[in-house]
Amino acid sequence: MTVSPSIASAAKSGRVLIIGATGFIGKFVAEASLDSGLPTYVLVRPGPSRPPKSDIIIKSFKDRGGIILHGVMSDRPLMEKLLREHEIDIIISAVGGATILDQITLIEAIAAVGTVKRFLPSEFGHDVDRADPVEPGLTMYLEKRKVRRAIEKTGVPYTYICCNSIASWPYYDNKHPSEVVPPLDQFQIYGDGTVKAYFVDGPDIGKFTMKTVDDIRAINKNVHFRPSSNLYDINGLASLWEKKIGRTLPRVTVTEHDLLSMAAENRIPESIVASFTHDIFIKGCQTNFPIEGPNDIDVGTLYPEESFRTLDECFNDFLVKVGGTLETDKIATKNTAAVGVEPMAITATCA
Repeated sequence: MTVSPSIASAAKSGRVLIIGATGFIGKFVAEASLDSGLPTYVLVRPGPSRPPKSDIIIKSFKDRGGIILHGVMSDRPLMEKLLREHEIDIIISAVGGATILDQITLIEAIAAVGTVKRFLPSEFGHDVDRADPVEPGLTMYLEKRKVRRAIEKTGVPYTYICCNSIASWPYYDNKHPSEVVPPLDQFQIYGDGTVKAYFVDGPDIGKFTMKTVDDIRAINKNVHFRPSSNLYDINGLASLWEKKIGRTLPRVTVTEHDLLSMAAENRIPESIVASFTHDIFIKGCQTNFPIEGPNDIDVGTLYPEESFRTLDECFNDFLVKVGGTLETDKIATKNTAAVGVEPMAITATCA
């Protein structure tokens, strides 16, 4: 591939615009951009259309030198104006849900301005051209594929970040599994529990994403996050957590039929998560293909000197969060044992 000098150097002084920075993944990316020292701009929705908690996150960006811009990416004239006025070099989108297709309008604005050196659309999960979840998850992937085709049609330089799973216990019926501690009552095992997946800590997603934005080796590539240290199946995750809490928990099988049934209920977001869980832990969408195509590269190959935080370390964080609960449970176990009463199971709560 021949890369023009202007595209080849999204220089270290390049200006980064992040859209969706107050979301779960976007926050990690924005923090990593600020850590990198690049001039970081954050596009936020104006006024009352933002969730209340967003204001706290936005203030934290401002306090660290982030520049806040107001608007929505579906407003093409405004986006063209902002990109020109602020001389934006790199755009990273971390939006989700109903706004995924709005990125097509943003791509039109990027193409019209003609000076953006790299666009990273809202991927941050599986390779959507290879993964094939059932509905309703499939609709989201079809929309992301449309965004990919729109980028490729315009010739805008891109990087697709395929970072796989967040380092946490993968609850199939929760919107953000990473916000919930691993189980304290019982494990739900998907199928036979032997299908593996890759787990990546949020700050590592941000760190490695930012390393790719000015790397010519990542232009027009699918960048896959496959840390060998974090390749686990559900049985392995359960064993790791049992070692942390110092006790064995019962295991309950969640069958393929169970996951498909929940997906078919079309309850948002639970059904979407169930469809993705089925694709990961039944069909093996993260591991059932090799990284060997001309448009694929492993982030570990790009940056062999950089390490990933291990899932073992991430589970230590969860252990700290549930520490008080575990101490209470030990006291309850001791007291009830004296009178021959079984201790009550503790249900995991939001972290």
